[in-house]
Amino acid sequence: MALLVVPGPLDFALTTERFRAFGVDRASVWHEGGLHRVVGGRELRIEAAPGGVDVEPLDAETEPVARALVGCAFDLEPFYAWAAADGVLAGLVTRLRGFRPTLTPDPFEMLVGAITAQQVSLFAALAIRNRFVERFGVRAGMAWSFPARDTVARAKEGELVTLGFSRRKSEYVVALARSEVDLAALAPLPDDEVRAVLVGLRGIGEWTAEWFLARHLARPHAWPWGDLALRKAVESNYGDFDVRAAGARFHPFENLSAHYLLLASRVP
Repeated sequence: MALLVVPGPLDFALTTERFRAFGVDRASVWHEGGLHRVVGGRELRIEAAPGGVDVEPLDAETEPVARALVGCAFDLEPFYAWAAADGVLAGLVTRLRGFRPTLTPDPFEMLVGAITAQQVSLFAALAIRNRFVERFGVRAGMAWSFPARDTVARAKEGELVTLGFSRRKSEYVVALARSEVDLAALAPLPDDEVRAVLVGLRGIGEWTAEWFLARHLARPHAWPWGDLALRKAVESNYGDFDVRAAGARFHPFENLSAHYLLLASRVP
């Protein structure tokens, strides 16, 4: 295994908590202290190491995926310094120090996952997504590759319904796969332009677009205010006020604030 250096603090257990919290994720499998993904048909394993994470194999193809999965895009120290002045976050960043929000490496995977999670529990969404991954992905070791966009584009909507998708969500996923939008080309665009493109797609609303900014592009000002769990976390810590407008309270670290509030609500 080769060392991938992660700048700043890293708590590997907290960072990877989301891959254990709702059950086994077939595309990101936690097994015996390591995280397994499929990259280019090869199994990738990431595990904790002094100074960062050990990655096997580590090369030009796997490194961007590994960096996304351990949240290398986030600079935590400025966030911690800013959060020290907030009565709630000051305690959370101390308790959760080293938590780096993981990013979904592929934009199509991010959107399919978000569509799957619309208006259902995360446990139910993961179960449906796992069946989707097993049906259309390819296994390599412990994990399955997330289904390729062109593979899903050839699927029939009824096939997704048999996996647990609602009829409408199956239509959204297949339509997304068949759309002409270059999802990778969204990366250099400003936040508002990314939102505008995404909400123009069938089945993609503000909630999904905001999570795309937060968990795929790591945009600092992403604030998924429509997320029920985030709304509950904000209200339980700060009282009953407009969660949509509350993003201004956490500027310029809306994304990291949201992730820390959500993790704190799951981790006693």
